[in-house]
Amino acid sequence: MSPPESHSHSVAHSHAHSHGPAAPVSRHLRKVIAAILIPFAAAVVVGLVVLWPGGAPPHKPSGVGFDQPTEQARVIKVEEVNCADVHAEPQPQPPGPQGQPPSGGAPKGKKCQRATIKVTTGQNAGRTFQTVVTPDALRHYTTGQGLVVSYSPRAPKDLQYSVSDVDRTFPMWVLAAIFAIAVVIVGRLRGVLALVALMASFMVLTLFILPAILQGSDPLVVAVVGGSAIMLIALYLCHGLTARTSVAVLGTLASLLLISLLGSVFTGWALLTGNTDDTTGLVHSLYPDIEIRGLLLAGIIIGSLGVLDDVTVTQTAAVWELKEADPSASWRKLYGAAMRIGRDHIASVVNTLVLAYAGAALPLLLLFSIAQSSVGTVATSEVVAEEIVRTLVGSIGLVASVPLTTLLAALVVSADRRKEGAPGRASGAPLTATGGRPGRHGSRGRRRKR
Repeated sequence: MSPPESHSHSVAHSHAHSHGPAAPVSRHLRKVIAAILIPFAAAVVVGLVVLWPGGAPPHKPSGVGFDQPTEQARVIKVEEVNCADVHAEPQPQPPGPQGQPPSGGAPKGKKCQRATIKVTTGQNAGRTFQTVVTPDALRHYTTGQGLVVSYSPRAPKDLQYSVSDVDRTFPMWVLAAIFAIAVVIVGRLRGVLALVALMASFMVLTLFILPAILQGSDPLVVAVVGGSAIMLIALYLCHGLTARTSVAVLGTLASLLLISLLGSVFTGWALLTGNTDDTTGLVHSLYPDIEIRGLLLAGIIIGSLGVLDDVTVTQTAAVWELKEADPSASWRKLYGAAMRIGRDHIASVVNTLVLAYAGAALPLLLLFSIAQSSVGTVATSEVVAEEIVRTLVGSIGLVASVPLTTLLAALVVSADRRKEGAPGRASGAPLTATGGRPGRHGSRGRRRKR
């Protein structure tokens, strides 16, 4: 690699995520980009208006799982009791596998906990009930601890409330505050804009995507429209209304379309139903009109969107920085240098996706390991095949976004260079990506009049 090329490569690595002010492009190129993106943005707005759900549809609570009404409660007393006195003694169990001792119940000679819990919200605020915790339970209670309790109005009065979870509100808010402070301290204004974009994305997800799917709209169409809205808001809000951002938008859009196409083909070809867990089954039982396979496709699109934004913005920024470092570089040289950066990005991003999905499915993978199933059996079972298709389809879209976005960015900055920079070559002075002489480094002639 020649020294200028090496310098360009290092500059791109150091500035790929800086997203400083983008060099302006010619009016002609701005018109071309606008001619593509304005109709697309208009179509997204029309899709939002047409598919807007106006809230989730009402339904009769089933009283099962997440559909069960919940209230806040607090532990007011914890005492140790004999497990036999509260009928928590160990029950006879069949022998375990390979002659192992049976499991279940409280070990003999151990003490159980009896917690008295007071409901603090809802129509029955002030009511108390008791629950027993065996020594081998993973969760134990302390006096004053906040809890979330489930309410079953049709059950006998003494059994209407039961503990469903602990109250994690305070630690979760503290963690969110630490995250926001870290983003603002490091990112400054862009960090603030990133947080605003994050809130906007959450609003699109909760106010449009989820209710629209519950209303019976096609999940794939909803995900494409909602994901496109999130993409436009996040990219332009965080990185500015520039040609550089617009190129990243185009690259992200093309990759999303590819992911949608591949997801539709392979979920159908692999005969994936999308109904592989209790939560999905519960949603389908409450809203039978939801197309579960489309829900799987929507998850693939939305799950890939965040990483796609990062890849396309980084590659576009790399091309712009390379052009700034070497204004005389042709589009082929820019493409080659930026693709060297992109290949490193591809390797890290694909590995990140695979590990993220593997981490989410780790308990399931442990069960298959315990069962000593073969790799082929595990990989082709629907619950694992669904994650494999999700990972590979998303990864293909990410891989394709790198050369596509890089090529678009290289052509845009090079076309702008040829259009506006050619007249200035006669003077022998190098031109910047904007087509003018680099005045900040000292100019040896007058500025060219526009």
